[in-house]
Amino acid sequence: MPSLLQPPLLTRLLAAERILIAGAGGGFDVYAGLPIALALREAGKEVHLANLSFSHLHGLDAEVWLEPEVARIRPDTRSAEPYFPERTLARWLRLHGMPDTVWAFASVGVQPLRAAYRALTAHLGIDAILLVDGGTDILMRGDEAGLGTPEEDMASLGAVAGLTEVPERLVACLGYGVDAYHGVNHTLVLENLAALDRAGGYLGAFSVPRDSREGALYLDAVEHARAAFPEHPSIVQGSVAAALRGEFGDVRFTERTRHSELFVNPLMTLYFAVTVEALAARHLYLDRIERTHLTRQISTAVEEFRDTLPRHRPPRMFPH
Repeated sequence: MPSLLQPPLLTRLLAAERILIAGAGGGFDVYAGLPIALALREAGKEVHLANLSFSHLHGLDAEVWLEPEVARIRPDTRSAEPYFPERTLARWLRLHGMPDTVWAFASVGVQPLRAAYRALTAHLGIDAILLVDGGTDILMRGDEAGLGTPEEDMASLGAVAGLTEVPERLVACLGYGVDAYHGVNHTLVLENLAALDRAGGYLGAFSVPRDSREGALYLDAVEHARAAFPEHPSIVQGSVAAALRGEFGDVRFTERTRHSELFVNPLMTLYFAVTVEALAARHLYLDRIERTHLTRQISTAVEEFRDTLPRHRPPRMFPH
């Protein structure tokens, strides 16, 4: 039975022995799982990090490949790509004397991505997967007015939803509110979480303490990544880091947001957690992308599904 003294997400993860924490949406999403990974390693768990990659992985040396679409990235992995968050994270891990492999999944459709996940989980003996999303657009079910950037998130969700041989499959989101930058209405996020709660799939929320070891190391990792990519820092992780430092409102940390107004706030430091099974069951077009092999096929399927909707679901209005 869940206890008030421990969030249900952590209860489930602490019951596992070998955990894969994987960024669902590409870019710097894996950084959103770093505080949880650090806490679990401190608790004696074997934790592996992975990420859906936006880098051109197929230019890598042959020896890094475990199977097609999944590569082992180390601090010294050779690549002509200047933008390589997985290698940047591996270098930060080495700086701190931690296991420094970050597995990279190619950005592909559900079928090859599931095969890559299956190969990696079998290779590592994984008994729990935690998909992490920077932001909350992975919680969109498909009929909302704004979906954020769904293609990569849905590829990851669809892939892991089919891995029924893995006993525990979970999702955690960090950065509530940041997806307003991509058109997500966050009252619908809350409505979706309430529906997941009624279905028994919501695992609650908890925050990253600023003064904790995990919070301090997360801030250090985000700053290390910002220094590595000064012209293209992560808006999501930069916003979460600003919130964790106690900043508020339209915080400026990159020229990338100069034409937008941000709303950095304390809720961005909260993890919202759900089960993969409940999230997949509630989704409205996941079945349409099941047979995809390419990311652009997912984009087409999303557009075709959206064209069938008589109207998009409006946010519920709260009384004043």
